[in-house]
Amino acid sequence: MDESEDLYEEYHRGELFLRAGQPAEAARILDPVVEAAPESTAALELHARALFGSAQLTRAEAALRELVERRPDDGWARFTLSRTLTRLGRADEAATHRRLAEALGFTDG
Repeated sequence: MDESEDLYEEYHRGELFLRAGQPAEAARILDPVVEAAPESTAALELHARALFGSAQLTRAEAALRELVERRPDDGWARFTLSRTLTRLGRADEAATHRRLAEALGFTDG
């Protein structure tokens, strides 16, 4: 088995832990995946979901900002960045991303 197959398996393992309601474990599993494949937007998004879900807010913010930079039209990333910033006590900054998410058609529902 080569490295790319190992990364693929770890990506799916992280996805399973996230679906099972264990976001901290998913984030731990996905850390080396994102490090080994920084160009993978799918891995970055899954990692951001796990980080947000496990309240690792500073790390989630960094991952979400990278997602927004790569995909400025990603309503989910902007909305989740807004929620992260709100939880970090930065409501004014969060409002900008929330409005952009809404303009992109993404709402919490």
